[in-house]
Amino acid sequence: MQNLTATELAAWLADPTREQPLLLDVREPWEFQTCHITGALPMPMHTIPGKFSELIAAQSIVCICHHGVRSLQVALFLEQQGFTHVVNLTGGVHAWAEQVDGAMPTY
Repeated sequence: MQNLTATELAAWLADPTREQPLLLDVREPWEFQTCHITGALPMPMHTIPGKFSELIAAQSIVCICHHGVRSLQVALFLEQQGFTHVVNLTGGVHAWAEQVDGAMPTY
């Protein structure tokens, strides 16, 4: 599994020549409502075991949480289920707000 920084993810999302990843936000609904990266799919961590089959195993998936701990756990779980292109956003949405989108609310 790879780890990406917020600036690396921003560069990926801005590159029209690269296949765009699924941004999988594993935080709780109230956290997602507070702030999220545009286009992210909310799927709280506790729902992943029952819902991961809705995801495409061959698609690039970037797991996102507040600081990168829960998303790392989800990324490892997805890899154990056979997902081959899983990435963890190091520092989570907090790093995104600090390094990419200064207008994003933080908590």
